[in-house]
Amino acid sequence: MRSYVYPFLVLFSSTIFCILSRCAAVDTISTNHAIKDGDTIVSDGQMFELGFFSPGKSKNRYVGIWYKKISKRTVVWVANREKPIDDTTGVFEVSKEGALQILSGGNTLIWSSNTTVSVSSRNLMAQLLDNGNLVLWDEHSTIENPIWQSFDYPGDTLLPGMKLGKDLVTGKEWCLTSWKSPDDPSVGLHTSMVDTHGYPQLFQRKGGTLHSRLGAWNGVGFRGFPTESLNPIYTPVFVVNKKEIYYGYKLNSSVVQRVFFTSDGSPLRLNWVDRTQEWVVFGNIVFDRCGRYGLCGPYGTCSINMYPPCSCIEGFEPRLPKEWDAPDWSGGCRHKQPFQCGSGDGFRKNSGSSFPDTRNSWYNVSMTLDECEMACRKNCSCTAYAQLDIRNGGSGCLLWFHELMDMREYDEKQELYIRMAASELAEKPSFNEKKVLSMVLAISSAAVLLSAVACVWKKTKKGRGNRNALDKKNTSVPMDDLDSLPYFSLHEIVKATDNFSINNKIGEGGFGPVYKGVLEDGRDVAVKRLSETSQQGLDEFKNEVICIAKLQHRNLVKLLGYCIHGNEMILIYEYMANKSLDSFLFDKTRSSILDWPRRFHIINGMARGILYLHQDSCLRIIHRDLKAGNILLDTDMNPKICDFGLARKFVGQDAIAKTKKVVGTYGYISPEYAVHGHFSIKSDVFSFGVLVLEIVSGKKNREFSHDGQGDNLLGHAWRLYEEGKSIEVMCASLRNSCVVSEVLRAIHVGLLCVQNHAKDRPTMLSVVLMLVSESVLPPPKQPAFFTGEIVREHDSVSSQDEYMITLLYAR
Repeated sequence: MRSYVYPFLVLFSSTIFCILSRCAAVDTISTNHAIKDGDTIVSDGQMFELGFFSPGKSKNRYVGIWYKKISKRTVVWVANREKPIDDTTGVFEVSKEGALQILSGGNTLIWSSNTTVSVSSRNLMAQLLDNGNLVLWDEHSTIENPIWQSFDYPGDTLLPGMKLGKDLVTGKEWCLTSWKSPDDPSVGLHTSMVDTHGYPQLFQRKGGTLHSRLGAWNGVGFRGFPTESLNPIYTPVFVVNKKEIYYGYKLNSSVVQRVFFTSDGSPLRLNWVDRTQEWVVFGNIVFDRCGRYGLCGPYGTCSINMYPPCSCIEGFEPRLPKEWDAPDWSGGCRHKQPFQCGSGDGFRKNSGSSFPDTRNSWYNVSMTLDECEMACRKNCSCTAYAQLDIRNGGSGCLLWFHELMDMREYDEKQELYIRMAASELAEKPSFNEKKVLSMVLAISSAAVLLSAVACVWKKTKKGRGNRNALDKKNTSVPMDDLDSLPYFSLHEIVKATDNFSINNKIGEGGFGPVYKGVLEDGRDVAVKRLSETSQQGLDEFKNEVICIAKLQHRNLVKLLGYCIHGNEMILIYEYMANKSLDSFLFDKTRSSILDWPRRFHIINGMARGILYLHQDSCLRIIHRDLKAGNILLDTDMNPKICDFGLARKFVGQDAIAKTKKVVGTYGYISPEYAVHGHFSIKSDVFSFGVLVLEIVSGKKNREFSHDGQGDNLLGHAWRLYEEGKSIEVMCASLRNSCVVSEVLRAIHVGLLCVQNHAKDRPTMLSVVLMLVSESVLPPPKQPAFFTGEIVREHDSVSSQDEYMITLLYAR
């Protein structure tokens, strides 16, 4: 009998002890329960896990927190960011003094929370919560108000419930800091923070330099963020009181979401999709050329739709005209008319611009707009005022002092009232005068237009006449597209190209010849001149202007302007010193310049450019002719997508269109387009996949052959993948510079992109994420156009409709 009772008593007493000491839970670490490398704890709802890990390709060991339920390990917090362990002897524990600490080799202190508790503290433990927060608490504290918590020390990830801002009582700041690289979680160059000087606003710094500003809070979101209101996924939270100032967010659904700060400084809001087992971008911040802080100097405003992008706001002029023309806009602008504080000044309403930097500002949440104006008028240092909150008709007051910095054009209607000289205000017509003046000008313009049409019609029975300023209408290009582009006179173009000298000719395509030119300000440009016999070129001219005039991305070639004069139709682009990708890739001598880091950089740049076209641009465009000849390289070998002559706008993520005329370049055309005339964003994905395999192999898809087999490049890559020999796709010249894991990932992604059915191909968003992550990729299916014979079969189906689109540079 005693032999049965004794084990029962031991078990019972042990259970009671664990309940009292709270040591039995799998989501806790106590003074009696440390975890070693290889052990983990998991939050109560199985959402997060804590333990030792190695990031990316690194062998160093860190203590971190990651999602438990997500197949791809996604780390959201790291303890010992700056001091890794180089072996597996690490231990994570709660010390008796009341600190969380990491030890290596038995007693070497690696990291500590630097906290202490009173001697009388009992039941001290660290607990991993289901929101991803690691809290240290005892009987004298609570989970809601712990001794220490990981949420107070953010890394590169902002989770729901975390704060970005400042504790005004303790002085502690909460900010996001990027990793140095996907393999190194130590603090990188980029920091995202809420600046609390003046009215709070979001800043991003690169090193010690202010890189960009996302504007002040307007009651709904930060100006510069994609609109955060009225979305079903999350609600932004912004708190300003005497104790703290912070930004955060809470989720409105069961979706898994995080804000992630990439190692290159890109803030992304990501959602996890169980169906596809991948993170997808719910929102991101695209930093264009107007994103750099203070580009246009004081009282200057920046527009991505203009060149030069900087101009002075109304009533101001360049402070240093020579430097402004250089172009160096950092000196900014000054008042055209000086004013005297009091009777000699007033305020001009400015709308359609972002608010200036608010670090030199004052605010009051309860004042009316009239009270705000009076407050600014009474202070001679006040340079502008505005309402603070746009909700419910507007409320609050925001005053600026000193110069107004870092403004850019926005479509938002929130108004800014800028102090001006009374004489400058008097020079401007009233609203009614403006309206009458506009009507008079419209009537006059219509009369002139009708006279010009009649005159031109008399000159030719076909009514074609000469192309002059009237040809803005003849080209069927929307006026606002042309008007958003700088106009160059034919005289400027003739001078820039030395009268279209044959020595300056750098290429020719369906549009016509292409010349290198040098403008008077010293800029090198590429000049595309419409051939008089080119019918295709006329269509391309329209399409280029419509599709690219309003697009701005570092991986798209920039359209700088146009010229229409007589029979001349000319497009002016930024000049790409290294011409097109195919001029390197398929040249035996020059291909050696493209080592693997450069090639991988080009692949990633192309992917980001296409993603912008498909998802983030204002138009949403399917390119339809992605190929090596349409990828240009600048001086630093950055890729730029060009030639939008065949591009089409679309609505909806998976919109499919059909055409009887299949255009583009075989070897890059998707099967559903070549055979049935169906094109969608997945057509571009197919072309991108071909490009990736060509970049890795250095071989053209259509001209590829291997050991007498009928495979094209896609078929060859597929066979090697099936045999576990994908690395053999790589060209021999990359052996000394390649990162094998990156090469294999690129090949794998390329094969996913060229799958036969469009629905099986990933979106470009998924492609971008797959290229930069270490996640497990899904297996690809057999590609389309598997063999050369199949290619020829499809050629016979649709070659009658094939034509090659314009090349910006000759191969």
